[in-house]
Amino acid sequence: MNTFQISGNLVDILQQEIYPATLHIENGVIRHIARNNEVYTHYILPGFTDAHVHVESSMLIPSEFARLAVVHGTIATISDPHEIANVMGVKGVEFMLENGKQVPFKFNFGAPSCVPATVFETAGATVSVADIEALLQRDDILYLTEMMNFPGVLHKDPEVLAKIAAAQKVNKPVDGHAPGLRGEDARNYIAAGISTDHECFTLEEALDKLQYGMHILIREGSAAKNFEALIPLLHDYPEKIMFCSDDKHPDNLVEGHINLLVKRALAHGVELFKVLRAACVNPVLHYKLSNGLLRAGDAADFIVIDDLQHFNIQATYINGTKVAENGQTLIAPVPAVPVNNFVCHAKTVTDLRITVTDSTATTATVKVITATDGQLITGSTTATLPVVNGTLHSDVSQDTLKLVVVNRYREAPPALAFIRGFHLQHGAIASSVAHDSHNIIAVGTDDESLCAAINAIITAQGGISVANGKEVQVLPLPVAGLMSNLDGYTIATQYSALDQAAKALGSQLNSPFMTLSFMALLVIPHLKLSDLGLFDGDKFELTTSH
Repeated sequence: MNTFQISGNLVDILQQEIYPATLHIENGVIRHIARNNEVYTHYILPGFTDAHVHVESSMLIPSEFARLAVVHGTIATISDPHEIANVMGVKGVEFMLENGKQVPFKFNFGAPSCVPATVFETAGATVSVADIEALLQRDDILYLTEMMNFPGVLHKDPEVLAKIAAAQKVNKPVDGHAPGLRGEDARNYIAAGISTDHECFTLEEALDKLQYGMHILIREGSAAKNFEALIPLLHDYPEKIMFCSDDKHPDNLVEGHINLLVKRALAHGVELFKVLRAACVNPVLHYKLSNGLLRAGDAADFIVIDDLQHFNIQATYINGTKVAENGQTLIAPVPAVPVNNFVCHAKTVTDLRITVTDSTATTATVKVITATDGQLITGSTTATLPVVNGTLHSDVSQDTLKLVVVNRYREAPPALAFIRGFHLQHGAIASSVAHDSHNIIAVGTDDESLCAAINAIITAQGGISVANGKEVQVLPLPVAGLMSNLDGYTIATQYSALDQAAKALGSQLNSPFMTLSFMALLVIPHLKLSDLGLFDGDKFELTTSH
């Protein structure tokens, strides 16, 4: 029998009370809480939950994600496995479930609602209504993941409604994804049974959705950063707000997780119990999680911190097991055999050329995607680019660079377009992490570098790369072309080296690879590039480049 006691200042979020106490723990459960009159300098409180995250975006398998996350006081995640599902279907979801169960961490996976995300791109798999119904019957699938096809919800698409109905039939929540949706459309979307949204990027949009009963997630990831815009909500809607990262690269996960949002919220003057309700309690209540909340009879899930000002994590416990202490993970690595779906072969420089029909032209005007640091939403503009020997070229002086998407599931001509916002002065970067279908995406100043960066990823069967001419650096991601099965801290270091190499090429973005990965995400407006061509997110259709 595993029995122990731990004492400190207990932070009771539900009762909004702090008092000295001793927890009596037996076989992973809090059997008794005894108040006392001792003086303690440290505090005991429930562990943090990331209310919406794609574990795959950490480039780590679940067991490695857990090893890093517990150091920061995270004990659980609401995990959407649609990244690997887009690559491998239900088989990919099962990989995430089984690997996550190998470690003492509370992964709460959902059934991916939109695989593929749209019909305007090529994914590696399809998750059907029947697949979703079967997944939702499982006890280890807690919800229907973000319903990105909000036009389908509004227009009552039968397949979309069937997926929502499948979740409602088993009384499991449905997550939302409706960037920019306001007014009557927002009301109708929520009325269909959608309970959360993590895509709000303005306070006004979030307030619109809150009034119709939706829970709003304040997101701060490696690319999308909405904390500053949305944190005022927590003053007035503490029971309707949660914290999430959505997508977090490994170097950022080493630095911190939900604990950083807690510290920032407190620094913004939000009252302690409101902050902790968002970080610890609301996800548990909404998704009916097994997380303990420091009550007798609860699972012994809690963290120990130094004080309520610095919020440094001294220890993390899950089901009564100490999983982290003083910045060190205590979870052992878990061996994992990679699974993958990668078919395409090496490309040539000729494959990446854009020819113009007018053989006498010296310039041509094209549509251009505009990327913004810290946002998934893009803009649309035009640029006049040089034509040399009948071929259209990037123009570094205008920060207008070639963007390429290569189908990795079958042989097909690459899709080509132009983009602003990366500020590369030379070379190229590429990635097989490209939401949501995860084809290969690359941006660069010249075709030789682009080709080298793309082919390095094809050779590795997935990864991220930086090329300057034929000189290439690559970080292999052999698990579905999305994740490594190696030590998380090692991958974080290797990723940081490639991130710095990308910035050495001139990129001014905070996270060049993360931003690049969203330039094929068609369900976020306004202009994106899929493997089938340039896509107008407002009209929700493929468009021409001129």
